[in-house]
Amino acid sequence: MTRRIIDTGLNLLVKKARQNLHVYLTALLVGASILAFGLTFASTSNAQAASVVSPATLRVGEKLTYNVSFGKIRNAGYAETHVVSRGKLGGKDAVELRAKVKTLELVSAAFFLLDDTRVAYIAPDSGLPLYISSLSLDNGFPKEKVHNYLNQSTSNFDLLTLLFKVRELGGIGTFPLVEDDQLFTAIVQVAAQERIKTEAGEFETSVSTVQCELLAQNGIKELRINFSTDEFRVPVLIRFKTAKGEFKLSLSLIVLPEPELPTPISTPIPMPIPAATPLPTPTPVLYVENLPLLPELGFQLGELLTYRIAAGGKPVGILSLNARERKLFEKADSLRLTATITGVEQGSNSVRLGDVADVQVDPDTLTPTRIEYKFATELLGLNQTVTFDKRSGKISFGGAQPVDSPIGTHSLLSLVYAMRSFNLKPSKDPSSPVNDTRVAVFWENQSFVFTLRPSNPEDILLNGEKVSTQLVTINTGNAQLDALSPKVWLGTETRVPVRFAFGEYVADLITIASNIQK
Repeated sequence: MTRRIIDTGLNLLVKKARQNLHVYLTALLVGASILAFGLTFASTSNAQAASVVSPATLRVGEKLTYNVSFGKIRNAGYAETHVVSRGKLGGKDAVELRAKVKTLELVSAAFFLLDDTRVAYIAPDSGLPLYISSLSLDNGFPKEKVHNYLNQSTSNFDLLTLLFKVRELGGIGTFPLVEDDQLFTAIVQVAAQERIKTEAGEFETSVSTVQCELLAQNGIKELRINFSTDEFRVPVLIRFKTAKGEFKLSLSLIVLPEPELPTPISTPIPMPIPAATPLPTPTPVLYVENLPLLPELGFQLGELLTYRIAAGGKPVGILSLNARERKLFEKADSLRLTATITGVEQGSNSVRLGDVADVQVDPDTLTPTRIEYKFATELLGLNQTVTFDKRSGKISFGGAQPVDSPIGTHSLLSLVYAMRSFNLKPSKDPSSPVNDTRVAVFWENQSFVFTLRPSNPEDILLNGEKVSTQLVTINTGNAQLDALSPKVWLGTETRVPVRFAFGEYVADLITIASNIQK
C-alpha cells in the first residue's frame, strides 16, 4: 500500500531498501494493506466458495484509521483505509477502495518518508481487482502506476485488495499476491485469541499470522494481525518485527456508514422510553509537565547551547539554542524549542537582540506543530507563524491557502535537534552515497526534501582545542539556500552540534548548560 523514498540519489537504496525501506514499507503494505484492504482473494478453492453478494467487510462508508508506532515512538505515521462507493466500472459491478499511508521523518534509518495513496476497484463477489491506481510522493515528485484488469481479468491480488478477502474468510487462507511484478503466495493462519484495547475501543480478536516470501526477502518477521471476532472482522492491530525493532499499527478511529433511516409511518405507535443509565465518568489522567525526553533523542530537556556567531571572521553576536520546556500546547503534550539572539556585537546590523525562532514540537518525534519567527533587520522577511496538521500534512501560514506536505515535515530548528539522533553513517563508497538521509523541511512557503550527507569523523579546532566531529553537508533543493552551502558539525561522542556554517556566517559552540523553565 505504500512506498518510500526511492529516487536517483538512492540507487543502492533500491537494493538496500529492499532490506531497509521495504522493511518498513512492505510491512506497511502487507501490514497496513492487510490492515486496510483485505488480503484479497485466495486460492481457487476459496474463490469457488466466495459469496455472490458483497460480504459484510465491504461496508460502503467504512473508514479505518491507524496510528503507526515504532518502539517507544508513539507517532511514527498513520494509515487509512476507506470503502468509498459501489457502482459500475466498465459495465462491471465494482466496489471502490482507497488507502493512504504517511509517515514521520524520525530518528533512525529504520524510518522512511512515505506519502502514498492507492485506489482499487474490486469485484464484490470475488474481491479480485478490476483496476488499481497507486500514487507515490515519497521523493517530492509524483510517481503513478496503473493496472487495468477490466478487459483481461486476473486471479492475483495486490496488497490493497488482499486484506478484505482475509477479513471475509476469517483471517485464514492461502492467497496469490503480485507486487512489483513478482508473484508471491501469502499464507494466513489463525494462531490465538486476544482481547485488545486501542484508541478506537476494546475488541475481542483472533490473531492471524502471515507468512510470505515477500516478507522474508525484506527482513520482516512475525507479522501478526488481530481481527475483531464480529461479522465485520475489522483489523484492530498489526505487529511485525525487523532488525531495527518492532512496528505496530493500531486502530485509532472507525467511521461507519450512515444508517438508513426507517420509512415513516402515518400513525406512529408510542413506545415507552426507558430511563437512561448514566455512564461512569472516567477519572482524568493528570498531566505532568517537564517529563524527561526519550534517551534516543540524544539531548535532555533544558539543554542550553550557546554559540558565537561570526560573519567573514568578524564577531556578530551570540545565539542560544534551548530545549526550553515540555508542557501542554493546544491541549497536546509539546516540547518547546527556541533559537534566540542573546547578544549583539557593537556595530553589527545583521541580527538584533531578541530575534527568535520559537517552535512547538512533538516530544517523541520532534516534528513541529507550530512555528513563530520574530526577526528584525536582514531576517525581517522571514517573520510568520506556521501551523502543521499532523494528520493531513497540510501546512498553514500567513493567511495563504494551506499547502500539502509529507507528514512529519520539519522546520530548520527542529531538524537541528532531530538530526542528532539520525543514523548518520558515511557511505564506504563516496560515489555511491547510500547512507544519505532525506528529510522534508518547510521553508518560507513550501516544503523541500533536504539531503543530509555524512562524512567520516575529523578533528576541528574549536575555541583553541581539537574536537572530534562529523561533518554533515546539506543539500536543500532550494537554489538560494544551496548557494549558502549549509553545513553542520556534530560531536562524534555527544552528537551536540558544535559548529554551523551558512554562507559567510559561522556559529561555534562556546557553552553547554541546563536551563529547565519552571
